[in-house]
Amino acid sequence: MISVYLFDWGDTLMVDFPDATGKMCNWEVVEAVSGAKKALEELSKHSQVYIATGAADSTELDIKRAFYRVGLSQFISGYFCKANLGLSKGSPQFFESILNKLNVSSESVAMVGDNLEKDIKPAISAGIQPIWFTQCDTGVELDNVKVIKNLRELYM
Repeated sequence: MISVYLFDWGDTLMVDFPDATGKMCNWEVVEAVSGAKKALEELSKHSQVYIATGAADSTELDIKRAFYRVGLSQFISGYFCKANLGLSKGSPQFFESILNKLNVSSESVAMVGDNLEKDIKPAISAGIQPIWFTQCDTGVELDNVKVIKNLRELYM
């Protein structure tokens, strides 16, 4: 049973506008991904929800501010990023560090993300259940990887 959900930030829970620059918390327009609020609301009833992001220029507080702006912060237990882990996302060590900080076994953790190389493959290497959130047919098949096209698939 999954007791901890780790979520990627950009294009998984919040829209990463390609033309926007600087820290997301300071963008003029910020927007939650469709279905993000309901998914976090449902999952947080029975599991802890954390953000595991590769955003290199944002601190934990910056990330929290961005989630507050779109009404998602109340469902999130904490935020993991390069600034507070000292590691860049995309390696198994990034996820192993999170497991150590949370003092949980990898079998009880799922990682939800949109990037195969930075979210899914390193999560697999760390023993975390991968959930690949993608809107397109990838043509890639990986054993034991759940693929979802809508965040509601996480709780229905």
